[in-house]
Amino acid sequence: MSDSADLQLARYSFRRKIDEIAAARGRATELISLYVSPGKQISDVMGYLRNEYAQSSNIKSRTTRKNVMWAIESLMGRVRQYKEPPANGVAFFVGNKAVGADKSETVTFIVEPPEPLNTYLYRCDSNFFLDPLLAMVHEPDIWGLIVMDRAEVTIGQLKGKRIEVLRNRQSQVPSKHGRGGQSAHRFERMIEHAAHEFFVRCGEMSNELFLPKKDELKGILLGGPGATKEYFYKETYLHYELQQKVVQPLFDVGYTDEYGLRELVEKATQTLHGLELTEEKRLIQKLLSEIRRAEAGLAAYGEKDVEAALAVGAVQTLLVSEGMRKKRVEFRCGQCQTTFSKSLADDDVDKPTTEPCPNCGGGPVTKVNTEDAVERMFRRAAESGADVRMISSESEEGEMLAKAFAGVAAILRYPMATRSPLLRPPAST
Repeated sequence: MSDSADLQLARYSFRRKIDEIAAARGRATELISLYVSPGKQISDVMGYLRNEYAQSSNIKSRTTRKNVMWAIESLMGRVRQYKEPPANGVAFFVGNKAVGADKSETVTFIVEPPEPLNTYLYRCDSNFFLDPLLAMVHEPDIWGLIVMDRAEVTIGQLKGKRIEVLRNRQSQVPSKHGRGGQSAHRFERMIEHAAHEFFVRCGEMSNELFLPKKDELKGILLGGPGATKEYFYKETYLHYELQQKVVQPLFDVGYTDEYGLRELVEKATQTLHGLELTEEKRLIQKLLSEIRRAEAGLAAYGEKDVEAALAVGAVQTLLVSEGMRKKRVEFRCGQCQTTFSKSLADDDVDKPTTEPCPNCGGGPVTKVNTEDAVERMFRRAAESGADVRMISSESEEGEMLAKAFAGVAAILRYPMATRSPLLRPPAST
C-alpha cells in the first residue's frame, strides 16, 4: 500500500474510532475521559486517580458510585501499564455505557493520537469528552511555500492555518555593476553564473525540505516579485516530483521574507480552497461520463460491483466516501456449513440476524467474522496496485457518491462485462 493510501486509511480509521467513542452514552456521569500529555509523569497521574477514587466514594447514587469506582480502578490498571506516555500522549475512555432496557455494559478505549496532546485532563460525565481529538479529525493540509527573487529566498510550509519558516538565505548576487566597455560582458556573465548557483542552492534546499514529505504535500506555492520565479520554475531547478506539485499560476508577491510567505498564502487562499474540490469534481465527473456511455464504460459503482472489479484487478482508482460506515460480516449456515458475506451498517451489525442461507435457504446462520468494509477495500486495492481517493462528504460530489452510489465507486482500467441492476446513475449532475 502506498504512503498516500496508508495516510488516508490512517485518517479514516482515526475518524471511525472517534465516531465509535462518541456513540457511547452513560445513564449518569459514569464515563471517564483521561488525557495524558507527552512528558507527564505516570506517578502524578496515578496519584490523581487515587484521589479521585477516594472522592467517588461520596457519590450518593449506589449504582453510579459503583460504576465510577470500577471505571477508576480499571483506568488505574491501564495507566499502570505505561512507564511513560507515548510520544504524542495517550487518551483513555472508560466507563459503563447504556444499552437499553435499563442495562449497561463496560467499555474501554485507548487512543494514541496522530498529533501531540497539549493538555492533561480528567473528566467524568454522561458522555466521553472528545474535543481535543475532534480537533485532529480533519488532518491539516500541508503546502510547500517558496518566495524568491535574485537577492533572497524564503522557504516555508503551511500546515492547516499555521505558516512555518523552514529556511531563509541571502544570495549575494550583485544586482548592478558600474563597469563599462569590454568588462561589461564579463561582469554580466559573472552575475548570471552567481544567479544560477543561487537557484541551484534554492532547488537543493527545497528538495531537502520537501522530498521526504512529498506524499503528504498537497502542493507547492511559488511566488515573488518580478520574473525570477517564472525563470526558476521554467528551468526546472526543483526535483521533478516537486516540479509537478507547483501550483499554477505562480503568484506575484512584493516580499521574499517571512512577510512574503504570509502574502503568498493570502493571495493563494481562493486557489487552495478550490484545488481539492476541483480534483474531487474531476474524478466524479469522469466516473459519471463513463457510466453514461452506451457501451460498457470504465466505471463500477455500488459495493457489489466494486468488490467484483477489485477481485480481478480491474480498478484504477477507488473512490470511497469519508462518511461510509459499514462492516463486512461473514456468516456460516448451521445446516449446510456454507459461508457467505454481507455488508451491514454499523448499527445493524449487533442486531439478531434473520439472514437465510443463499445455498439451502435454511439456517440458522451465525456470524463468524467481522471486518471494516472500507479497510477491506483499501487492502484489496493495494493488492492490485489501484489508487485510492477518499471523497469528502461535505461537497456536492461527495454527497452524490454517498447517496447515489452507496458510498463507493471505481474508475476501471478496462470494462467489466456486467453492471449491477440494483443501482442506477443519477439522471443529471
